[in-house]
Amino acid sequence: MITARQIALVQDSFACVLPFTDAVATAFYARLFALAPDTRPLFRGDMAEQGRKLFLTLATVVDALDALHTVLPVAEALAVRHIGYGAQDRHYAAVGQALVDALGETLGDRVDGATRAAWLSAYAILSDHMRAAAARATADRAAAA
Repeated sequence: MITARQIALVQDSFACVLPFTDAVATAFYARLFALAPDTRPLFRGDMAEQGRKLFLTLATVVDALDALHTVLPVAEALAVRHIGYGAQDRHYAAVGQALVDALGETLGDRVDGATRAAWLSAYAILSDHMRAAAARATADRAAAA
């Protein structure tokens, strides 16, 4: 569960980071590859474009935090697509950590403990749904084989 205060913290901090999206994306991927080096080969394309996609997705989710049910089906479909890219369940924790670390690196003390906790709560909700969708899809594929 995410509170109204946590939603406000995430949305306010996201608004602060918008002028620095390229820097945050670069920091995010550097941190992700440090935390989970096995994710590096999953990204074969232009990393600047990948960063733009990351922020478009984040903007959609952040805008819908007070109505997450509207974006969960899209997030779940994204998770199923990511199976084909090689994403694994254990990568979700590294992604969340890398995101919060990149935000903190870019925004400094504007990402205080409460803001960090708010981002982690929001990410946990989203990633739990995504992980469940990926698990269901993997089980369905195994059953069909």
